[in-house]
Amino acid sequence: MSLVDAAMRTTHLLFGAIWVGSVLFVTVAILPLARDGDVNADPIERVAGRLTTVSRASALLLFVTGGHMAANGYPGDDLLSTTNGNLVIAMLVLWAALAALVEVGSSKLTDGLRMKKVRAPAQDALPLFRAATAVGVLLLLVAGAITTNALV
Repeated sequence: MSLVDAAMRTTHLLFGAIWVGSVLFVTVAILPLARDGDVNADPIERVAGRLTTVSRASALLLFVTGGHMAANGYPGDDLLSTTNGNLVIAMLVLWAALAALVEVGSSKLTDGLRMKKVRAPAQDALPLFRAATAVGVLLLLVAGAITTNALV
């Protein structure tokens, strides 16, 4: 494995873990506090803004590094004809779903927080973030299966 390939793989896995971990933290720690009214709107709005930044940056980096790894690791029709290639396609679908869920969830949350409401926006965003967390965990599981060749 070349140095560039190793850097791409490391960056890909690192930012995937940061992204999923951030979503998980907001889902498990932040939104329940907001839903229960234990925190005011300003800090939650800052957290939502930072999550959006992390999500967008991670999505972009994962697209670039994943594209590099797919182009170099699955020549010809290997992406469509091998188990790991199919898992890469599944990752792309899950990646898009995670990005969409976080964007929509953050938007719902932020819209309500700007009106200085906390409980209702947190309650409305929580199902989207729970779904995003599930998708994120699936992404990490698929990444593990690809990395270890567990399904080959």
